[in-house]
This record gives sequence, C-alpha cells and structure tokens, in this order.
Amino acid sequence: MSNFSFAEWSNLLDQWGASSSSSSSNAAHKPEKTIPTTTSVEKLIKEIENPLTREHALFALSRNRGIRANLAPLLWNSTAMKIMLHLSNRLLLGGYKEWEITTAYRVMSSPDLLARATNNVCNALVLLQCVASHPDLKMNLIKANVPYYLYPFLEAKNKEKQYEYLRLTSLGIIGALVKVDNAEIVHFLLQYEIVPLCLRCMEVGNEISKTVATFIIQKILVQDEGLRYFCSFAERFFALTRVMGTMVDKLVEKPSSRLLKHIIRCFVRLSDCPRACDGFKISLPSKFRDATILNLIRDDPEALEWLRQLFVNIATGNRV
Repeated sequence: MSNFSFAEWSNLLDQWGASSSSSSSNAAHKPEKTIPTTTSVEKLIKEIENPLTREHALFALSRNRGIRANLAPLLWNSTAMKIMLHLSNRLLLGGYKEWEITTAYRVMSSPDLLARATNNVCNALVLLQCVASHPDLKMNLIKANVPYYLYPFLEAKNKEKQYEYLRLTSLGIIGALVKVDNAEIVHFLLQYEIVPLCLRCMEVGNEISKTVATFIIQKILVQDEGLRYFCSFAERFFALTRVMGTMVDKLVEKPSSRLLKHIIRCFVRLSDCPRACDGFKISLPSKFRDATILNLIRDDPEALEWLRQLFVNIATGNRV
C-alpha cells in the first residue's frame, strides 16, 4: 500500500514554496544548511514566544529536516507550547501556533489572503505535522482536539495559491495522524466529521491536496468503523463514489498514477461490503475501463491486481 511520509509532504511544500521567499523577511533569515544542535533548536523554540523573533523561528524550525527526530518532543514539552493555551481546553496546542492559526482565520475572512501571514501559518502547521508524525505524541494532539483547529482551512472553497498552501499543510497533519492504523484516531475524526471536509478538498484542491485527502479516506476505510460509516448510509456512500468518480474522469486530462492508486484502494475496500457492491452497479466510474486510465497503472502489477479484485468483488457481490 502506498503511504505518504512526512518528508514527502515537506518536499512537496518545498516544490510549491509554501514557506519561501514571498516574504523578504523569510528570505533574509534563511537558515544555514548545517544541522542545528539541540541547544540551537531549543533557542529557536524559545524565540517563538517573542513576536519579534517568531517569524524567523517558525521558518527556521520548519525548514530543518535533520533535527525533526527530536523536534516533536522538544516542541510539545516547551514553554512556548503552553504560554497561550486556550482557556477552554485542557490540552491544547501551544499558544504560538494557536495564535498563528486563529490569526489566519481573520485573514481568510477578508478579500485578500496576505502571503506573509500564510507563510507564518504554514510554517506553524508544518511543525504540527512533525508532532503528528511522532508515534508517542499522536494521541496528545487528539486529546487536545487539535485537528478541530484545522477545519476552517479545510472548509475553504477558494482555489488560490495561498489557500492551497493552508489546505495541503492542514491535510498533511491529518494524514500524519492516520498514517499508522489506529482505530481510536479514526473514531475521533469520524466523530468530528472529517469526511465532508476531505470530500471538499477532493473537489476543490489541486492534485496533491486531492491525493492526500484521498489517502486519508483510504486510511479511514481500513478501519471497520470507517467502512461502516460509508456503507451504512446510502447518501454517504454515493457522496464518496461521486467525488472519486469525478476525480477519475479528470485523470484522463491530467493523469496522476499516485492519485489513481489511492482511489482504487478506496473502491476495493468499499467492495468488501456486499451492499457497496450492489451500489457499484450504478456508481462505478466507467473510466476504470478506459485505456487512458489503465495506461497509468499498466506497469504497476499491484494496482492492476487491486482493480481486478474490485471487478471480481462486484461481479460476485462479495458474497462467496
């Protein structure tokens, strides 16, 4: 099964320049390529508390991959993580990130989304991805209801570049949480209605956002609760298959083998439910038999086998 890693998301952000030189301040403070010591990392974390040094500190920490093995626990246990806690939450993410994120809410409500504000927020979200990727800290974020703070970014319909940065980095945090199968995390996300937000991102996001959102749906479906969520109610099932069908149709014009593989995996998992197999008789994308689509995975025996299994399950109703 194809999985995203934190490093891959970070590389994608580099490719897009989500935290790059659109801000002259960021360009002036670009960190050196040498790997920072633990002492310098702690100093940068401390600088997040100071509004005058916050921007540089967020940028420097988010761009240095060599320190991320130790960065997550250092961040989570820092004073900066607690200094501006929301009073209504017992275990909420540190004040500086909450300040950056909630500030972006106000910016997003205005006609102009400021590039500099977006950069700061994306850098904070990249650090959140770091914490979400840490096996010992995932549940801390869940217990703190941190994913809920990302929802305004995932709800946005705007397709402009700045919104796409926020959409992708927010999806990256959710993707990092679900990467390792965990029924408790999936239960939380379903309770907090993450599915409609992923469907929104699959509709309005660009290719990478669509891919990460589909990956999240795939990981939700792995859990039995996730499969029941979609297969117990016809409107949920058809909402998902409609969105995925639209994405498959668009792959004819803008091919993406990675996105296609995640879509196929979702369909295969859905076909584990006999009721879903009945639904596929009217909702399975016809493009799955299109030569253009098949050519995307012709050199991928695993993906071809998934597609074959999907057709077998539908043909038998998965009742054998």
